[in-house]
Amino acid sequence: MDFSLNEQQEMMQTLARDFLAAEYPDKVLKAMVKDEKGYTPGLWKKMQEMNLVGLSLPEQYGGVGDFLDLIVVMEEMGKACFLSPYFATIALAAPVILAAGTPEQQKKYISAFAEGKKIATVAVAEASGKYSMNAINTTAQKKDNGYILHGEKFFVPDGQNADYIICAARTADAGDGITLFIVEDGDPGLKVNPLKTIGGDKQAQVILDNVKVPAENVLGEENCGRDYLDIALQRANVARCAEMVGMAAQALKLTLDYAKERNAFGHPIGAFQAIQHRCADMQIDVEGSRFLTYQAAWKINSFLPADKEVAAAKAWVSQACRRVMVSAHQIHGAIGFTEDHVLHYYTKRMRSYEFSFGGADAQLEKLAELYK
Repeated sequence: MDFSLNEQQEMMQTLARDFLAAEYPDKVLKAMVKDEKGYTPGLWKKMQEMNLVGLSLPEQYGGVGDFLDLIVVMEEMGKACFLSPYFATIALAAPVILAAGTPEQQKKYISAFAEGKKIATVAVAEASGKYSMNAINTTAQKKDNGYILHGEKFFVPDGQNADYIICAARTADAGDGITLFIVEDGDPGLKVNPLKTIGGDKQAQVILDNVKVPAENVLGEENCGRDYLDIALQRANVARCAEMVGMAAQALKLTLDYAKERNAFGHPIGAFQAIQHRCADMQIDVEGSRFLTYQAAWKINSFLPADKEVAAAKAWVSQACRRVMVSAHQIHGAIGFTEDHVLHYYTKRMRSYEFSFGGADAQLEKLAELYK
């Protein structure tokens, strides 16, 4: 397996890095964390003009590149601690529609995503915060030529920004019995409440109070939602891992720069062996996390079974990147916790991302089942 980037991936990496450096400095990050939407239409339009919003989407719908190209860009976004509906739309919602949607649905929705005209997300977790199908209590009952949805969803990424929310609801008590529905912004009975998060990422509570969904907004076959979600959540978890790797890499860079500048006892603190050992351990964790992430991404991109690789990547990256952030704060000391410094933004965001779509414990349990 060759982990080096090909020419197109290097081009996308440079494109994303230059774009974020110019458009998303630290002052913009701090402003977007406080902003309710977390992004601006102007920035989204620039991303569309650069074809970033079409990454990994099929060419016939206006997309460009493959899943590995997307992972390269997601890592760069992690380095900038980037906030936008990009992940929710391209890395989360689009794979669900591509896995479950009819050709007509794919053309309608994926084309709109690639053009940057619509934003979407996926609502799975409920009050328990778990992504297990058994934890879904939202119901969908057939009525006339459609369904009536009733229930509550929590921790929905960019729910307040979405034009479409793909909701997982229970249509049968036996077995998994989960079906996917596209709920549109403005539907009667739909209420979206933004949630305050420690990481500044934009999440929402979605209340479905007898929302009527027409039959043409059903994604895939009835009671087969789990199969489609498994495919999509694998991609979402790997994309999340790439973001976390980028955050950890940036935390390491900030720490190395600080260790060279901060003097104690007449020397830069980076001259002390204890600091050097910490930084070396951080580097090992960053590189190990990157290799596991790209291994899982490569298998997905090659249409190979990747259940074990994805679970291993999410479990390891969650734990390793947490260690990186602890070391970064220990070396920075008190300044890393101040509002003026950006390190705490990375730490809080990473803690939030650890638990998205199943944290380390859930992934380790999954690995145990897979290796039985």
